[in-house]
Amino acid sequence: MKADIHPNYVPARVSCACGNTFVTRATVPEIRVDICSNCHPFFTGRQKIVDTERRVERFRQRYERYEKQEKARKESSAATRR
Repeated sequence: MKADIHPNYVPARVSCACGNTFVTRATVPEIRVDICSNCHPFFTGRQKIVDTERRVERFRQRYERYEKQEKARKESSAATRR
């Protein structure tokens, strides 16, 4: 193998958004993550929606708008039948 081409591995502290921290080895001394094994839904069995770009919230707003329109259409069609 060639000398001096491999990165240096140092102890790295991994910090999760949930507050969990652990030490591993990496090429950088500090790593920040959004989800770890303590808070990931696969390991905990609880559902957690990570919405960093507000996509879920925007979808729910559009869906609520659609439901309101459908309800108004049904009411108007029921009123015209009478």
